[in-house]
Amino acid sequence: MRLSIRPLPRSRRRRWPAAALALTALTLTPTPATAAPEDCARPTSVRVPGAEHQQSACLAELTTAGTVASGHTDPADWAGLTSKDLAVPSGVPGVQIDGYFPDTSTTNTNHGWRHDAQFVIRLPDRWNGGLVVAGTPGNREQYANDRAIADWVLSRGYAYAATDKGNTGLAFHRDGRRSGDAIAEWNDRLTQLTRAARATVARHYHRPPARTLVTGMSNGGYLVRWQLENHPELYDGGVDWEGTLWRSDGPTLLDFLPPALRHYPAYAAGGAQAEGARAALHAAGFPAGSEFLWPYHHQVYWDLTQRIYREELDPSFDGPAEAGTPFCTPGTPACDADYDYASRPGEVAAAVARIGLTGRIGKPLITLHGTLDVLLPISRDSDVYARMVREAGRGPLHRYYRIEDGTHTDALADTHPDRLRPLTPCHRSAFTALENWLASGHRPPASRTVPRPPGTDRATLANTCSLT
Repeated sequence: MRLSIRPLPRSRRRRWPAAALALTALTLTPTPATAAPEDCARPTSVRVPGAEHQQSACLAELTTAGTVASGHTDPADWAGLTSKDLAVPSGVPGVQIDGYFPDTSTTNTNHGWRHDAQFVIRLPDRWNGGLVVAGTPGNREQYANDRAIADWVLSRGYAYAATDKGNTGLAFHRDGRRSGDAIAEWNDRLTQLTRAARATVARHYHRPPARTLVTGMSNGGYLVRWQLENHPELYDGGVDWEGTLWRSDGPTLLDFLPPALRHYPAYAAGGAQAEGARAALHAAGFPAGSEFLWPYHHQVYWDLTQRIYREELDPSFDGPAEAGTPFCTPGTPACDADYDYASRPGEVAAAVARIGLTGRIGKPLITLHGTLDVLLPISRDSDVYARMVREAGRGPLHRYYRIEDGTHTDALADTHPDRLRPLTPCHRSAFTALENWLASGHRPPASRTVPRPPGTDRATLANTCSLT
């Protein structure tokens, strides 16, 4: 199924003051959450600093083993991000706080609020003294990490907080006054949430968190990188799961997605031009051996991702249209298949520079990325970011694991179990390695490509990953 955005005249766009990339989920409005009986050990009346609105509930279960039924998560937010064989932990009672910070955009309809800058904070009864904060992948809402990240860290005793980043959905680029404002708000909202969550944890448990860790996948991984570069004082460390790379001189998705859009149709058609088209996609960064993933990504990801992020950073390319022409052929006026970032006016590079990364991390960071990622190809993303960190003189603070046969979203490992492996267990191994690094100074294994273990069954591969 093709996803598209109906063009609107630029004069009709909403413009709001400012303060994706994984699967873009459909926005659903779940049944408003209702408070469970007072069965948690530590109910709270703590106010989240800066929140315009909040509601608290004592829950017998903070993981998705209970929150799906109680209405305290939205499965649409995390659909497609994890393998069906991923185990679901349980036995985590505590308090959940849902709310939002002041904002003027209204794309997030969770709880019927129609208000962005929504957040969720979960406070387990059996607290280990730590806090994990996260931003969401793609353009999803605040529950997007619940299966992949929140379930597991809550089961280990961490408090957990997540934000919708301040704008959501396929038209996220409408938020803000200037090019790049919507993405810049993502960074501001995670900083805001971290400060508020640290204060909330301190008030609820009567002592501040002993450790604050930041993590996230795709766009959420980008936020990890940016936070550790710009606000290292807020965190003890982070785990970056295939973060999106933004830098004004490239490479970015605006460099490698247009060639994919140009050349894939010739590859798919076969014939005399197919081998040349395949070579062009390889040259753009899409790895040899990933061809079996190209049809799905062409249909679902490449076109939509290019158009909505190009609209956010270079809205003048297609004039008064909004997010271009879906699946246009090269030569069509203002076609994103012909987009050439290097030839665009200087203000486009300036917009990217506002959200750009430098590699100058200030706290320990572990990065992991799948070698068969064909949304954010590893050679054009995390390979580059690891080099940036080294060139910035921050190499001792970084470990980088290239996960053989991993791709951008773990649900695809269910579709291609003989060719792909899920990344979620590798994220958990990286998180544990970060914990040991911070607690004992024991450095994680050296950066490396982590091979796929031969002969491992699906359920084991979905739940275990050794970085050594």
